[in-house]
Amino acid sequence: MPKFADYIRRIEIDALWSGKKHIVWELDPHVNVLSGINGVGKSTILNKVFRSVNTNGDVVNNLLKGVHIDVEPSDATHVRFDIIKSLDSPVLDMETMNLVDARITSALDFQLYHLQRKFLDYQVNIGNRIIAELQQGNADAAQQLSQAKKRFQDIVDDLFAETGKKIIRTENEIRFSQIGETLVPYQLSSGEKQMLAILLTVLVEDQKPYVLFMDEPEVSLHMEWQKRLIDLIVELNPNVQILLTTHSPAVVMNGWMDKVTEVSDITVGSER
Repeated sequence: MPKFADYIRRIEIDALWSGKKHIVWELDPHVNVLSGINGVGKSTILNKVFRSVNTNGDVVNNLLKGVHIDVEPSDATHVRFDIIKSLDSPVLDMETMNLVDARITSALDFQLYHLQRKFLDYQVNIGNRIIAELQQGNADAAQQLSQAKKRFQDIVDDLFAETGKKIIRTENEIRFSQIGETLVPYQLSSGEKQMLAILLTVLVEDQKPYVLFMDEPEVSLHMEWQKRLIDLIVELNPNVQILLTTHSPAVVMNGWMDKVTEVSDITVGSER
């Protein structure tokens, strides 16, 4: 049985740029923001780490050559992880995507499609746990289990309030009402899709320890949403570890400045 880590403690990447530079990054258990000018390697670093664990989370046997990851506890063998793709880029194989749902026109739509499936599974799991608690007479515990989904819905309603969109809470899948019309997630704006994908990803983590990779998640997001982003993620899953790259000062404006690391600060020369 795999033993899952609580978080990644340290990352080392050898010979990132033609053998001339190396990366040594000591991570915070909760929030890590990688900053630097264009072309300095922020996305490369994040992608190297993600690709090292992106098959099944194995941090013992599945690492890319030159990538070293230390986890907490040190004898853990796997990490749970998610990744947020920031750009609403076109889907490469439209024919295949249309077989799934003709309304899917972008990679972000496809991500939301899969998240809808995970959301359904999440609700079944939570529902079964609520029933089990009620059968044991634990009404308070049952009530607590339902709070995360309700808080997610409240957050989304608040974020989308200016356009009059509200989640239809009687639906199992995510649907929105707007002036009497029913909308599916594919009909949202790019920024709304992006925020929904982020928050839904975090919700279905079910407050377990996860590593959340995000490469410039502020793309398409309004400035006020950028400011709230980290706070909302941590609220929905207090056990998440965030690794993100950004160019936007707004993302760290709400008290996260001390979690910013410049690429130059974790870069060492070829002599180590």
